[in-house]
Amino acid sequence: MSQVAQADTPVRSMRIPLARLRDLALVPVIVVLLVVGAFADSSFLTVENLLNVLQQKSELGLLVLAETLILVAGRFDLSLESTVGLAPALGILSLPTLHRLHLPDVTAVAVCLLAGALIGAFNGIVIVWFRLSAFVLTLGMLITLRGLQLGLTGGKSLFQFPLSYGWLGSTSWYIFPIAVLLMVAAYVVGITVLGYFRHGRALYAIGGNVDAARAAGIRTDVVIFSVFVIGGVLAALAGLLFVGQLGSVAAGQGQNMIFETFAAAVIGGVSLDGGKGTLFGALCGVLVLGLIQNILLHYGVSAQWNQAIYGVVIILALVLARLTTGKAQD
Repeated sequence: MSQVAQADTPVRSMRIPLARLRDLALVPVIVVLLVVGAFADSSFLTVENLLNVLQQKSELGLLVLAETLILVAGRFDLSLESTVGLAPALGILSLPTLHRLHLPDVTAVAVCLLAGALIGAFNGIVIVWFRLSAFVLTLGMLITLRGLQLGLTGGKSLFQFPLSYGWLGSTSWYIFPIAVLLMVAAYVVGITVLGYFRHGRALYAIGGNVDAARAAGIRTDVVIFSVFVIGGVLAALAGLLFVGQLGSVAAGQGQNMIFETFAAAVIGGVSLDGGKGTLFGALCGVLVLGLIQNILLHYGVSAQWNQAIYGVVIILALVLARLTTGKAQD
């Protein structure tokens, strides 16, 4: 027995640093993609193009941030993609009422974010109080919210709204798009909270073992509820950025984004089992997808191949996770 234990110790000691290195595993991948892109087009490494990549993925970045927080807590939220469409639509539809109340147009932004918070709060309450499966509940909410948007808008895109409503997604500060600055700021705050604040560390404890976390005095229900609310607000904010970039709220805004969201999170090292993963890794996952998409564009590859490529990337990421952690995935 002692010989077996001694033989097993070096294996375990190797797995620990390898698992920690997963957070940085995408950094060389990003470097390789930058080199490949440079060969594709001389304009690839220009500041304008790289900022364009970041701006195009700023909405996805916020969704991945939201989903990562929820995944770390050991839960799922599939309804985020529908919140991206419904919340900004509600903000625009509220404008006539806001005008009758003599409130400024910018109040519609608050309505949008409040709608996201209420959607997240509903998900959190039902999951915490009724102990329902987060995956199944939010799948139902994804369908319900999409249906509400189609019903309220008549299946039409919304184009008429004040400039202030699309300001966040369409304005730049010097050469930096506000959308990119918002995404970066959100990740800086998230990384700081998860790494240095008690509530952030509580997410990992809950995702790792909710019963042990509760026994340690963590108010698990409150933390889970709050993370769903934060996720809803971030999804609504992502919807606002879409409005600024596209100049409308499309009838299918956000549709199928959840697949890309999970792709970025998984290849960034976030565990679907909860309790593992970092926001830095998730952000690297967003950058990888953005660079791949931009490189394919420069090489003239149709965007219809994107989903197939993302699927292959997810599979490779899962294999990498299995090799670095040594843990079977059920």
